[in-house]
Formats: sequence, C-alpha cells, structure tokens
Amino acid sequence: MKFSVLFGSILSQIKGRHWWLGILLWIALVAPAQASVILRIAIERNVNQVKVGSSTTATVKDGTGRTLGQLPAMSSFYAQAVGGGVALDKWQSGLFWIEPTGKGFVYIGDRWFRGRTLVVPTEKGLTAVNWVDTEEYLYSVIGGEMDAQWPQEALKAQAIAARTYALYERERQRSNPIYDLGDSPDRWQIYKGVSSETPTTYAAVDATAGQVLTYQNKIILSVFHACSGGHTENVEDVWGSKEPYLRAVQDYDQNIKECNWVKTFSSGEISSISGVGNVTDMIVEARSPFQSVKVLKIIGDRGTKTLQGEEVRTALRLKSTRFNVSKGADGSFILQGLGYGHAIGMSQWGAYNLARRGANHLQILGHYYQGVALTPIKAK
Repeated sequence: MKFSVLFGSILSQIKGRHWWLGILLWIALVAPAQASVILRIAIERNVNQVKVGSSTTATVKDGTGRTLGQLPAMSSFYAQAVGGGVALDKWQSGLFWIEPTGKGFVYIGDRWFRGRTLVVPTEKGLTAVNWVDTEEYLYSVIGGEMDAQWPQEALKAQAIAARTYALYERERQRSNPIYDLGDSPDRWQIYKGVSSETPTTYAAVDATAGQVLTYQNKIILSVFHACSGGHTENVEDVWGSKEPYLRAVQDYDQNIKECNWVKTFSSGEISSISGVGNVTDMIVEARSPFQSVKVLKIIGDRGTKTLQGEEVRTALRLKSTRFNVSKGADGSFILQGLGYGHAIGMSQWGAYNLARRGANHLQILGHYYQGVALTPIKAK
C-alpha cells in the first residue's frame, strides 16, 4: 500500500465514535477504523519462539496466502524457529499469517493488539510483526506516550506528532522487508496494544484523523521527549543533523519533578563504562547555547574517552545531557541535571502545561516545530 500526501488546510475535524467490546478479563475499547496506511510494527524481534493467539477464531495462512487452518479463540500457541522457517501448532512453513475473524484481536508475546500477525524467520530466529491500521495503532501509542487523563489539546498534539513520526519512519524503512517500527521507547514510540487505549485517546486520534506535519511538502521527523528542563535544543547541537524545523524554543516544563534529577557514579562505574582505567576526572568541554553537554571528556590513568552529543546521554544512561558535574569526597562523580530525553522537538510536559494555559493543539505544535504545515494524508 502506498500513501500520497494531499497539501492544503484542514477545514474540519472528524468527530470520533466509540464502540465497546469485552474480552473475558480484558476490556478493550474499539473505535471504527479510518481509511489509512498500514504499519508493520515488530513486537518480538530475533527470538527463538513467541506466544501467539487470537481473541476470536483465527485463520492461519502461509506466505502464498493459502489457508492452512484455524486457531481456536482464546488459546495460545508457540511459534518456533525451525530450519529457516517457522513451526506453529501442527504446521510448518516459511512464514505464517494469523488473521482474527470479526473484530478480534491478536495476541503476541504477552499483549493484545489490533490488526493481524505475521511471524517470519530472521537471521537470529524469528520476528513477530503486527500489521495494523495507522489510526488504530495511534489509539495505543497516545496512551503509552502520555497520561490519558491529560488535557485533550495535549493529547491531540501528541496524536499528530506520533502519526507524523510513524509515517516518516515508514518511508525511511521502505527498504526493510519486515517492519517499519518497533514498540520500545529506546528507539521508537511506546506501543502497548489495546491495554493503553482509552476513550480520551480515541477522541484525540479521531479528532485529528489523517493529519500530519510537513515542511516544504515533506513529512517531518516529528520527534518528541518528556521534558527539556526549560528550553529545547537545536537538532544540530545534539544529533549533528540539520532539520530546519527542529529549532530550540522556550519550554514550559520547569515545574515537573521528573525533569529534575541527580545521578551518582562511583569511580569504578565510570571506569567500566569508559574503559580508561581508574577515572580521575570528568570534564565538560563544550555546551550548547542552552547548556546541554555537547562534549564530555572522561580522564583515567589508562587514557581519555570523549563522548559527544547524544552519546553522552546514552553511554551514561542519563535522563538528559543538561547537567553539571561535581566530585564527591569518596571519589564519586555527582551529576545534577534537568530534563528527560533528547530535548529536540515537542516537550510532552511542555505540551501539558501549554494546554492547561489554554493553548490548542495547533498552537502547541507550531511552537515546537518551526515553520511546518498541517497536511491531510489519503491512503491509496
């Protein structure tokens, strides 16, 4: 399936309707599907086996689309990697499709999802991929990325940012034969399946259905983070790239306790991370204009290691790169910081506070993504 971007202003919003369905101990909220793009979300990657199932009777197909049989409702089965293929129950094939009947959900690993499941062999085992409509995917993502009780305007801003990001990644992964995105927050958006859906996430997604952010007629990299600690960053000061819409702006998240943090490292901990022997000092050599650490030098008795940009945060597993370093009397290193995440694009806590001050979702998005346009998409 391909999608085309239709440029122009959005003149009206789509009012969402909500459907309810109970599944034994699980209560899942079901909203009508919008005409949309299908996303391939890798739920389990490169594992030896994965538990799969369906809430309703499911049809099992092979790679040619031939129906092999059915899986009974509310029963779990292990798909296992075998000899370059996959074994599932009594069948063995190069790959398997699991398609629920009616409005059923699929079960992958330990969670319920909308859409259908593809189980395919990979170099290190097998990968289970959830094929799901973009709008239905977002019902879950919004509840994973934000508190569903937050102001609706903040949730709507998140819905547009998350939709834009998902379609940007889909285009970027065009050459990937297996998936477009994963489900973990370390690299992708948080996707928990139906467990993170609520009436408020339905309302936010339905009210913004099909809307994305573009810059010069191209879908943008609409990244976001929990909070910046008072000011977001220019993208080149963190990642070294040059997206013109990811500019540093004043933020509104200074009063959030999660954005104030302290982390203490023993000398031994820093030594094991840096590999420079006994660490004697940590020196901030360069900062961004808004005081995030761009270059951190770790000095030991066996050499020096220099961390730059986002590597500072990921290598030391910090909440952010906006911090000061002091040395404890016991030789430890104390990092006191502000912010949570890479500080590029939209601050989620900033969106929360802006919404509470009366800003609508378009004003929020226009603040964090500079010079962008709101554009509808249409699936083909």
